[in-house]
Amino acid sequence: MSHDDQTLESHRTMRAIGLYEFGGPETLQTLELPLPETGPREVRIRVHAAAVSPTDAALRAGGYAARMHDVRPPYVPGMDAAGVVDEVGPDNDGRLAVGDRVVALVQPLSPSGGAYADYVVLPAASVVRAPRGSDHVTASTFLMNAMTARVTLDTLALRPSEPLVVTGAPGVLGGFIIQLAKLDGLVVIADAAPADEDLVRSFGADHVVPRGDGFVPAVRSLLPGGATGLADAGILDERALGALADGGRMVALQGWEGPADRGIQLHRVFVAGWAEDTERLEQIVAQVESGALTTRVLDTLPAERAAEAHARLHAGGIRGRIVLTFA
Repeated sequence: MSHDDQTLESHRTMRAIGLYEFGGPETLQTLELPLPETGPREVRIRVHAAAVSPTDAALRAGGYAARMHDVRPPYVPGMDAAGVVDEVGPDNDGRLAVGDRVVALVQPLSPSGGAYADYVVLPAASVVRAPRGSDHVTASTFLMNAMTARVTLDTLALRPSEPLVVTGAPGVLGGFIIQLAKLDGLVVIADAAPADEDLVRSFGADHVVPRGDGFVPAVRSLLPGGATGLADAGILDERALGALADGGRMVALQGWEGPADRGIQLHRVFVAGWAEDTERLEQIVAQVESGALTTRVLDTLPAERAAEAHARLHAGGIRGRIVLTFA
């Protein structure tokens, strides 16, 4: 790129969706921000679709404020992006090229911001080619949650045929945990309201138990000694402990720190720590291509309607991903 081109690019701007103060969905607004430039081992993606997830809502509401000391407003949410490689920075290994259709696991807690933008710059290691045959909308809906599910299962380290309890099973994350657990050979006990039982069984759950007050007794009726491992995608926290055996293992997926008794081991999983694990990201893409992991698009909205998407997420009952499109 010539000096004149660099000067021109430094004055270009892009659209982003973000906020200056933490709060409700109404804090989201359309912004004009400088076009980000690539550095060593980075790529820039022209974003065409960004999925809306509970993690985005938590960022918007200030749930990660204590971890954002290096980030200055405006804050741009979004961890899942699909689009096309627009620029490749220096010192890359040749794995990606301009024009590649890709998906990316974006880290919005970094100074470069999240996926709700026309362009995003991020480490090339966090970017992999999109599943063959997928469109941008579908491709934007799986990477972050499927990676979270993979890390959750690896953290629990259960052996084939051991039982795994999954809470929040009808949600996108819960569904991926079940599907990956079955690929690992585990026996899955998952919770669901009556209206969601068929959905949860379609993911491969071996047993479906009720949500709410009947959850722990139902698990104990199947496993009198309690479960070895539990993935708490439903954020039950202490309410889930009764389903675990003494010395069992539980992954708390929104950072709950206990306390837990009976020797139960609590683990917290923050997927950002694995965002540059290219090998695992590519494995997840391959599993989507093969049909072993299934994607769920609930709706699409233009980026400017992000506040509406967040309001619908806040209302609950979401059984798929709302996707923001960036034309």
